Amino acid sequence: AESRAPRGGRPDILGALTFGLALVALVAALTLGRDGWLRAPVGLLFAASVVLIAAFAAVEHRTGTPMIDLGLLRHARFLASSAGGLFTGLAVIGLFSFLPALLQRTLRLSPMDTAWMFLLWSGLSFAVALQVKHLAARIAPRVQLAVGFTLHTIAVLTMLGALGSGSWIRLLPGLIIGGVGSGLLNGALPLLAVESVPRERAAMGSGAQQTFRYIGSCAGVALTIALATSARTLAQGADIALLVSAGLAAVGAVSVVVLRER
Repeated sequence: AESRAPRGGRPDILGALTFGLALVALVAALTLGRDGWLRAPVGLLFAASVVLIAAFAAVEHRTGTPMIDLGLLRHARFLASSAGGLFTGLAVIGLFSFLPALLQRTLRLSPMDTAWMFLLWSGLSFAVALQVKHLAARIAPRVQLAVGFTLHTIAVLTMLGALGSGSWIRLLPGLIIGGVGSGLLNGALPLLAVESVPRERAAMGSGAQQTFRYIGSCAGVALTIALATSARTLAQGADIALLVSAGLAAVGAVSVVVLRER
């Protein structure tokens, strides 16, 4: 059923502005970081993003119609839902958004060949996501998320060294495992978003999760590009990006398991 806000009100323009500027500062810092993480502009942009997030929190406390009810942060399920969206963006979307370009540059694959390879990953993700609804009665969405993050971790670790070896065949096991993991994540995230908040706040729960997912995606793409292009060769940079993606997915798996109502 469609949820409705418990009260009307004006759009939270100041909240949207401070939050948007914080995200811009964060992405800019990650983008500039590939030329040196200790440079002053990078540090200033990171500091600006922190200050703007603090300003956003202050705005949300004061306004009568906040973008996100910060009181929900006291609930472990909401935190797990938000963490699931954030780390899906950081670890999965961030890596797989730039990986096709890396394959074309390092393995000399054509755009069409790359598209066919990624059809394996995206097709499996789509098929598995459609079946997740049948698992909801037996396996909690939070557990499905943990399994999805774990599968992504395994998938990207199997890809280590593949771009440097010049063999696209070495990527296939990772694409298959990663596709299944991505499908579990995409299917379980909406379920957890609705479960994580009171019924009358279902729209806010879903919106908050998607917001964290988009934050993770923006930051993840910028981070992946920065890591992949900062090494001596693209193949070495790709391995660094894969390791970071695996680490972020592992953190995501732990966070959704640990964050539960007591």
